[in-house]
Amino acid sequence: MKISTRTRYGIRLMMALALKYGNGLQYLREIAAKENISEKYLSQIIIPLKSAGLVNSERGAYGGYSLAREPKDINIREVFEILEGGIRIGGDGSKIGEASLITRCINKMVWSNLQQAIEGKLESISLQDLIDGCQKIKGEIIYNI
Repeated sequence: MKISTRTRYGIRLMMALALKYGNGLQYLREIAAKENISEKYLSQIIIPLKSAGLVNSERGAYGGYSLAREPKDINIREVFEILEGGIRIGGDGSKIGEASLITRCINKMVWSNLQQAIEGKLESISLQDLIDGCQKIKGEIIYNI
């Protein structure tokens, strides 16, 4: 399974907004510069996030973007599904009625279970969890021997 750049950058964008949650509006150009991502690309990514109600925006000279909900109330699965179009892990694409017993068993026992595990894991991670994890990593001292 390969995660698109759009989704990886979208999660970074949401994380940048989460880090500044409650501190006013954020500008895409600042996020783009800090994260080394094209501002034009971020402006395309933010559209579906705004349409889905995860991001608020204000126009004008003092306009910008902010999270529509608290970071603890937005999970990575939501962002992933909006930007990636859902999580699809499947077998060989055989029609269910025409699939062999082996194909049906593999689809049920492997691909379906894997999809549920991924969905559950992504759902269990909120933007707040990412903030907390980053603060922990930031505070760690790494020694090279």
